[in-house]
Amino acid sequence: MSLADWVITAFGVFGILLAWAFFSAWVMDNPRGEVDIGLAWRGLQVYSFLIHRLRVHGRAHCPDTKQPGPLIVVVNHTAGVDPILIQAACPFEVRWMMAAEMRLPIFEWFWSWARIISVEREGREVAAAREAIRHVKAGGVLGIFPEGAIERPAGRLLPFIPGVGFIIAKTGAPVLPAIIEGTPDAEPAWASLWRFSRASLTFYPAIHYKDSGLSPAQIAADLHRRFEEWTGWPVAE
Repeated sequence: MSLADWVITAFGVFGILLAWAFFSAWVMDNPRGEVDIGLAWRGLQVYSFLIHRLRVHGRAHCPDTKQPGPLIVVVNHTAGVDPILIQAACPFEVRWMMAAEMRLPIFEWFWSWARIISVEREGREVAAAREAIRHVKAGGVLGIFPEGAIERPAGRLLPFIPGVGFIIAKTGAPVLPAIIEGTPDAEPAWASLWRFSRASLTFYPAIHYKDSGLSPAQIAADLHRRFEEWTGWPVAE
């Protein structure tokens, strides 16, 4: 092998090692600092851009840190893909509350891995609320869809469930509100995962209800009023 061949080979190996180092750093720069989380999180970001053309507005309002908690992210609900798109836009891990009937048994491994907090629509919700409050008070980030169901049709707000005000009041954590729209209108809800769209996510300034003197019901009502003003959407009965 000639000197030129050795130089070319050396540069090639160096280039591969350098690319691997950058890729590894990119993957490990994730909320948990773990390889599997990094691969999944970066995969979600690529998926959100390619499939849903996700545009994020108001990034300055979203904490640019891996551990911003305690924090509660409150977002309207448009499709089954919502939590994926929101997580792809956040540099920190969001632990979501989700209706139990949405927790498909075939994906149980994923729900456990993502530490989803299941909420029963009928019956006891106390256990889920306690787990959510415990998570936030420990410095975690909690994600809540206060409508408790997907908006049908799109472009209107559903009433907010009282529990969102209760959790906010009990934790005293700042609330990061966001509005998502443009996601696929699909049935069943999870069909939105494999349909193309042009989604947008807008973050708004954090709201601090601690020491506000507002009751849980008043907090939920105040949040709903703000969402009405930001979206201009009609409210469903």
